[in-house]
Amino acid sequence: MSGRLFVIAAPSGAGKTSLVKALLERDPGLRVCVSHCTRPRRPTEVDGRDYHFVSVARFREMIAADAFLEYAPVFDNYYGTSRMALEQAFGAGFNVILEIDWQGARQVRERAPGCTTIFVLPPSRRALEERLRNRRTDSPEVIARRLSDAEADMSHYGEFDYVIVNDDFEAAVTELQRVIAGQAEDLRATRSALAPLLAGLLA
Repeated sequence: MSGRLFVIAAPSGAGKTSLVKALLERDPGLRVCVSHCTRPRRPTEVDGRDYHFVSVARFREMIAADAFLEYAPVFDNYYGTSRMALEQAFGAGFNVILEIDWQGARQVRERAPGCTTIFVLPPSRRALEERLRNRRTDSPEVIARRLSDAEADMSHYGEFDYVIVNDDFEAAVTELQRVIAGQAEDLRATRSALAPLLAGLLA
């Protein structure tokens, strides 16, 4: 890989997608590698921009052909990053961001050990629930399931190089920029300042 690879993961509702969108607007040298997924397209989504929407059968064909750098089942659907999409972005001279879950991040670390990994946490459980409800895209049952799975997701924060707390949005974007620039040693996942927040999120 000729460019730098950044992996960003978070529990559903932590604001990862909004943060990445803002980061891309400020850094023309970055590009998101659009994932493949098997879930239905939402009304506001565009195929090829938000995701490559494919059938389960097609996704399984791609798995069999070893076409993915990483893939994982999430909420009864498959999500994955194709090797071709990554190669195209690097070939165009971009550094690349992957928006994936912790399972995918683990696979990427194994296959691309030079990558930089970032985990985004919400400022509280209550804030996470409010953000999920305010999206108005999921049923109450799906929201409840996302909340119950969020703790398990967040427990993997320590596998990442950096942790960003998305409390103040602009501050979080600035912190992401610092990570990209290699100027964020104070944002390491091992920093002791995270302990009180984690005690509340993982209780």
